[in-house]
Amino acid sequence: MAEVSITKSLKKEIFRKFKEESIEIIKHILTLENQPKKGKILSVIGGIVIKELKYKKFRFYFITDGHLIKFGTQDELATILIKFVAMSDKKDQQKIIDEIKNTLKSFGFDSFT
Repeated sequence: MAEVSITKSLKKEIFRKFKEESIEIIKHILTLENQPKKGKILSVIGGIVIKELKYKKFRFYFITDGHLIKFGTQDELATILIKFVAMSDKKDQQKIIDEIKNTLKSFGFDSFT
């Protein structure tokens, strides 16, 4: 079972924007614990994969180890960390993806808290 982490700032944004529906969104995000290969790959930077998970018209972006996602055994997938870092609607999608890429290039995986 993979470990799913959501940054504090993203959690706040989800609860602020979605109110009661936020519980359903968190459950949707946590489905990656059992299905870590889920989501659409958007970009790869230094072995770190940026992926998105859709919920209605919103996109939730997460980063993880690309090598383990693609080639990992069932046991290796159980040790993977999936970190959700941002969300957007369709119109801001490219801007958010570019921000994530720039942050990864500048500071790496651990820069998202």
